[in-house]
Amino acid sequence: MLTGRKLALTLAFTVLIALAAGVNCGKFFQPNILESIAIQPSTLDLGVGATQQFTAFGTYQDGTRAQLTSGLVWTSTDNVDVPITAAGVVTGVNATSAAVTITGDAQGLSGTATVSVIGDVTNITGTESASTIASGGSPVYLTFVGSPGPPKYITGDDGGNLTISPADNILNCSVANNPAGYPAEECSLGSNPTATSYLLYMTYPSASGGSVTSNTLTLTVQ
Repeated sequence: MLTGRKLALTLAFTVLIALAAGVNCGKFFQPNILESIAIQPSTLDLGVGATQQFTAFGTYQDGTRAQLTSGLVWTSTDNVDVPITAAGVVTGVNATSAAVTITGDAQGLSGTATVSVIGDVTNITGTESASTIASGGSPVYLTFVGSPGPPKYITGDDGGNLTISPADNILNCSVANNPAGYPAEECSLGSNPTATSYLLYMTYPSASGGSVTSNTLTLTVQ
């Protein structure tokens, strides 16, 4: 039979063993720390009106990888053209001229993906407000209509790319409304042009891959 003093010593020794075991277990079972986040898909071409679910995957300290299902905050650098919900679903509202960044944040880390919104364009028809252009004179408006669309009017602001030949930086074009109030490319000729004429055409990404090219417009230097 244990005496009172022996019983006390035994209990104290048992407590010390339990505490030591707890400390050792605590050191052994360290939390598996999140080290990085990857977003899938990492790049995306999205049609106007289409949606896409983004998914975040975390890589942990022990090398394992798992989908993150909680604690994520989703953001878009363009909430007008490419808004994203709290659940990570993006919608292509309008065609974009540049890629939009989607970010998923969790535990102080973030992962990113890029989205480009592409309209439903299979044909582009270009027209000019005048066929001649003078140095320092009135600007000429180039209007490019996409069909079936959207976008109806294609410019450098919604994913279009205007090519000018020769590209001598004397003929300069920028997006503006034409006299009828529709989006167009406003072109002005600077001083001392060396070209006698300029050829211009618009290209736009195709939803099926590749690109769509307009007819070529000619501006003759007066």
